[in-house]
Amino acid sequence: MNHPHMILSSGGLETLQSRFALRVAGRLSQSADELPHDITERLKAAREQALERSRLARRAEASAGVQVTGNGSSASLALGGGARSERWLKLASLVPLLALVAGFLLIDHLRVKSQIRAAADIDTALLADDLPLAAYSDPGFVEFLKAPRDR
Repeated sequence: MNHPHMILSSGGLETLQSRFALRVAGRLSQSADELPHDITERLKAAREQALERSRLARRAEASAGVQVTGNGSSASLALGGGARSERWLKLASLVPLLALVAGFLLIDHLRVKSQIRAAADIDTALLADDLPLAAYSDPGFVEFLKAPRDR
C-alpha cells in the first residue's frame, strides 16, 4: 500500500500524522514508567510549557484570520502573517505622509499666489493714480503702502 509517488490530500496527511503521533506517544508511555522521578517531573514541566506554546500559537493563528459570512456562503480572509502584509502596512503608512506633504505644498502655493496678487494690486493702484513724483519719496507714503486696506 506504500506508493513512493502517492499524493495525499491535507486530510489524509493529517490522518497519517495523527497515527504516527499516537504510535510515538504509545512507545514513550511504555518506557515512561521506568524513568526516575526527577526526570518525569522535568518532562511534565516541559510538556506543560509545550502545550501552553501550542495554545498561544493557535490563538495567534485564530486572531490572524477573519471569518466573513454572507448569504449562506463563507470565506476566510487572512489578515496577518507574511512579508506581503508588512509591505502593505508600510505602504499604507505612507499615505498620510504623502497627504501631509501635498497639503503643505498646496498651502505654500496659495500663500505665494496671494502675495503676488497683493503686490499686483498695489502696483496697479500706483500706476493708475495721478500722484506727483515727490509723493513716492515721502516716508509716510511707504507706511501707507505697508498698511492693510479694506476692500
